[in-house]
Amino acid sequence: MTDKPIILGGDVVAFKRYKDGTGVRDWVRAAAMGALADAGLEATDIDAVIVASETDFLSLQLVPGPLLLDEIGMTGVPVMRVESGGASGGNALRAGVMHVMSGLAKRVLIIGYEHAASHLRGDDVRLLYGLSFDADLEGWAGATATMLYALSIQDHMARFGTTAEQMAAISVKNHANAQHNPWAHKPMQITVDDVLASPMVSTPYRMLDCSLISDGAAALILSHPDAAPAGAAGRCARVVASACASDHVRLGDRPEPGIFRGKARAMQSACQQADVTDPSTEIDVVELYDSYTGAEVQAIEALGLCPEGQAGPRSLGGEFDLQGRLPVNVSGGLIGQGGAPGAVGLAQAITVSRQLEGRYWPQLQGTRSYRRGLVDCHAGVGTLNVIHILEGAET
Repeated sequence: MTDKPIILGGDVVAFKRYKDGTGVRDWVRAAAMGALADAGLEATDIDAVIVASETDFLSLQLVPGPLLLDEIGMTGVPVMRVESGGASGGNALRAGVMHVMSGLAKRVLIIGYEHAASHLRGDDVRLLYGLSFDADLEGWAGATATMLYALSIQDHMARFGTTAEQMAAISVKNHANAQHNPWAHKPMQITVDDVLASPMVSTPYRMLDCSLISDGAAALILSHPDAAPAGAAGRCARVVASACASDHVRLGDRPEPGIFRGKARAMQSACQQADVTDPSTEIDVVELYDSYTGAEVQAIEALGLCPEGQAGPRSLGGEFDLQGRLPVNVSGGLIGQGGAPGAVGLAQAITVSRQLEGRYWPQLQGTRSYRRGLVDCHAGVGTLNVIHILEGAET
């Protein structure tokens, strides 16, 4: 990547279940205006808009782009929509990178949102999530996301000896990190025993092993360095790698269903772009897609942050805690901050960019400084994977 886009600013509307009468239009408007203010720009400074959500079936609004432009006062600006399940926000950011690098736009507003938690029944959401796998052979047959993720981690446990206690430590970590994050849906102080005593959902996953279904929105502004306000290029984080790779949709078609090989392929591409040879030592902070505690274990290994089979014991040992060797999901991740899939990838990027700039939430930023950060999200069971590597301005 020769022209490395910079993240001028961003904002997140807290992830939660909204019962105050607000909806997507309100959340998108607030996130977009917050991103513009954070970037020091006006709506007239934006050349293109990209909108992301998991699926129209959840928001019940088809062709949302023009409607949302009306809401944020940008009617007439080019707009496109990205739909990639849980990877929607990440792929929208990737589309923004393509816009800037190709010269199609100098400044791009990228918006992600979700509206499922507050206005749809849980059973309906589970059905729709099931259709994001192989709808004919799995979804309509009653397969759920939790069931398929459970089958995947069962294979990982059999291969490497990963334990329920090790995964429970991830739930404890991510819920605890969320306590200092005003955007978070489920901040909690819990113990490993609390996780292991929570109701079983799909073996080995218990209730506290699972991420939340959340509403909310996030927006960020990506810019070519030459089009940034004076001084911005010297303080803002830049996107030095943008990669995407896939895996078989059906777990049964994968030789190793407990290993996220598609994510590993995306990470290999991202590392090549960013000149990273050893991510376990060259990445300083990570926001990854922890839809379930076991998915965090699988992702840590697929991203090359530790050897295969070691993420479980190292998580239990605190290596990926806030004060550990390599902090993972400082925000709380999907488990603590919440799961609004269309917005997650963008919220991750905003979190990491602010950490690199030294302006994340004080209790979570602490006294640590970060040079290079990783943003990872996926759809399916590690099926469609999107990875970005960000660097601080001084790198």
